[in-house]
Amino acid sequence: MQKTVLILACGALAGELTQLIRLNGWANVSVACLPAELHDTPRKIPDAIRKKIEVNRLRFDTIFAAYADCGTGGQLDRLLLKYGIERLPGAHCYEFFAGSAAFSRLSAGEPGTFYLTDFLVRHFDRLVYRGLGLDRHPELKAEYFSNYRRLVHLAQTDDEDVRQKAEEHAERLGLAYEHHYTGLGKLQRHIEPMIQQVVKCQS
Repeated sequence: MQKTVLILACGALAGELTQLIRLNGWANVSVACLPAELHDTPRKIPDAIRKKIEVNRLRFDTIFAAYADCGTGGQLDRLLLKYGIERLPGAHCYEFFAGSAAFSRLSAGEPGTFYLTDFLVRHFDRLVYRGLGLDRHPELKAEYFSNYRRLVHLAQTDDEDVRQKAEEHAERLGLAYEHHYTGLGKLQRHIEPMIQQVVKCQS
């Protein structure tokens, strides 16, 4: 019997992970998403993941966390260590989309960089603008973004509409705009070894 894998993922990665599963024909892989809004309160991420693990750990042979540290200050790693579960490398999802070397260059080139993925571009109003309360208190924009100089769009697709929206968001925040195409290759390179390890264990 084929062993089953569950990927516990941030909702911001749902579309990309579903696409990878379909393109690679990983019939034994399922995805359970947690709300992307948890990034506004990262201290809640470990407990939300713990609950998902407890509900699913007897239903799947392997569980993997499609999260970086995501601002949990190591709390997520301590939780996953307890259950023997791996996660994606890095401090932020931007890092495994762009690749560690490219992300380091971007960060070093301009520390005051605000990053958006395609998902965040599409859901900017809900997750960023309303999530930060800027719809109710627009005066906070100057406080939140006073140390930012540019907005970098890490694009997973060549969608011109998404790119245009990202430029509009940058203008809205008063930031310079840069576009960097990442595709899905770097994310796949982190996910695929975990899938292949399960396959080898069952053969």
